[in-house]
Amino acid sequence: MPIVAQSTETTDWVSRFADEVIEESERRAPGKPVVVASGLSPSGPIHLGNLREVMTPHLVADEIRRRGHTVRHLISWDDYDRYRKVPNGVAGIDESWAEHIGKPLTSVPAPAGSAYPNWAEHFKAAMTEALAELGVEYDGISQTEQYTAGTYREQVLFAMKHRGDIDAILDQYRTKKAPAKKQQGQKPVDEAELEAAEGSGAAAEDDGSSTSGYYPYKPYCGQCEKDLTTVTAYDDTTTELSYTCSACGFAETVLLSEFNRGKLVWKVDWPMRWAYEGVIFEPSGVDHSSPGSSFQVGGQIVGIFGGEQPIGPMYAFVGISGMAKMSSSKGGVPTASDALQIMEPQLLRWLYARRRPNQSFKIAFDQEIQRLYDEWDKLAGKVADGSVLPADAAAYSRAVGTAAGELPRTARPMAYRTLASVADITAGAEDQTLRILSELDPENPLASLDEVRPRLDKAETWINTQVPAEERTVVRDEADAELLKSLDDQGRESLRLLLEGLETNWSLDGLTHLVYGVPKVQAGFSADATAKELPAEIKVAQRTFFALLYHLLVGRDTGPRLPTLLLAVGQDRVRKLLSA
Repeated sequence: MPIVAQSTETTDWVSRFADEVIEESERRAPGKPVVVASGLSPSGPIHLGNLREVMTPHLVADEIRRRGHTVRHLISWDDYDRYRKVPNGVAGIDESWAEHIGKPLTSVPAPAGSAYPNWAEHFKAAMTEALAELGVEYDGISQTEQYTAGTYREQVLFAMKHRGDIDAILDQYRTKKAPAKKQQGQKPVDEAELEAAEGSGAAAEDDGSSTSGYYPYKPYCGQCEKDLTTVTAYDDTTTELSYTCSACGFAETVLLSEFNRGKLVWKVDWPMRWAYEGVIFEPSGVDHSSPGSSFQVGGQIVGIFGGEQPIGPMYAFVGISGMAKMSSSKGGVPTASDALQIMEPQLLRWLYARRRPNQSFKIAFDQEIQRLYDEWDKLAGKVADGSVLPADAAAYSRAVGTAAGELPRTARPMAYRTLASVADITAGAEDQTLRILSELDPENPLASLDEVRPRLDKAETWINTQVPAEERTVVRDEADAELLKSLDDQGRESLRLLLEGLETNWSLDGLTHLVYGVPKVQAGFSADATAKELPAEIKVAQRTFFALLYHLLVGRDTGPRLPTLLLAVGQDRVRKLLSA
């Protein structure tokens, strides 16, 4: 069943943009589908920063659908872009791929061992699968297919005919003073921005040469397929275009009215597509939104093609805990597929939905993921009891599903940190995992691990792929006789109290009460005494007691939450390891 929209009752950023986009669409194209757009370049792994390029318009488009409007979310696969450089750390490639620099991404071989026909398709595949799991509905457009089929022929000829007008706009920015020295922390220029300065006309754009020397079109060489070409002449009447290739020396003259092996340079290509598709909303990263960059310049060039600039909020970068800004030109950067291995799609959607586009945020692959899940589960509880704030309720609704319905979810969403701890201790043994998880709540035991999937599988993957081996939990085989023998009377008494209470408190809540209560009882207080009723020294005693238990059970100062650890070890083994 589709989720009911609450847009009129909320003031979240998605609703505000939806209001603006609907109004603008009715002004520009009344009665037609609302068009929002994203652009992705499969030049390498499509990382979690790139995902914001998709999730921002997706969330707005979905809100508009919830209100009953027809929406097209276009994802333009920029697979006809040039192959710029060999990315570092990507499996299946080496420096021999440098020979393909300058070719279209769809003409570059896929990494060794890939099941896909070319570089672009290889890197598109993982993102396509991730978007399906995230519930993103879109129309994909291959720019290779568009250009090589001649779809944009009329627009290409029009741009060449009006190259003087385009050049005049670009000239406004060429003549500006050089930018100030880069400040520490300033974000690097995006690859698309770099590409915009390349190709035929690049020299003209850089040095301010005359209109006759500027051409907004870049052919791919007919011999080596690279874009290291220079247009040397063009006739508007006959559409005869001559070019030479600096890579292989090839030269030819073609009729542009029949030629489909080339593309408009980026700063012309992007606004051309805005006009061609009638785009109303398309966000851009901060590297596209600075003065003189693609979005600003495109806002003027789009008028030449008879269109208008989309509503285009700037979005901030997405980081990873402990990592700097991601770049898709490098290997080893976390992708949406990587994130979905360790977290449910609802959580990943929520991370993008709850922050305004201009707010940066981080996605956790480290221990922080446990805190994020705690926060998510707390939000779900507030939604259930009606105490949630309107904007938070809106973000939650956008995370758990779309206008088409809810995403598949875990039936019994136990705490992620608990599932991770159990997966750590059991090393994937399903019978032990089921035993431990059933004992968490003996009055409502699990009938099957399927009840806690897929969250259990995500937590297990996180343990196996993100937690260093030295931080994994290994329960002792034998008691630490030397440590047990060295204990003073207080230490031995604390273990006695714990062991006496095991059987009657064998549940997650019961063991939590027990391990926190032992130091209270030893100090002469009730096990039920609250923090306000206790002196500060009790916390010190509790930490000392916990450290003792960790040493006796796993040989370290810390480990998984003690109640979970005790359940995982089992009563018999706990008694063996804690008895002198």
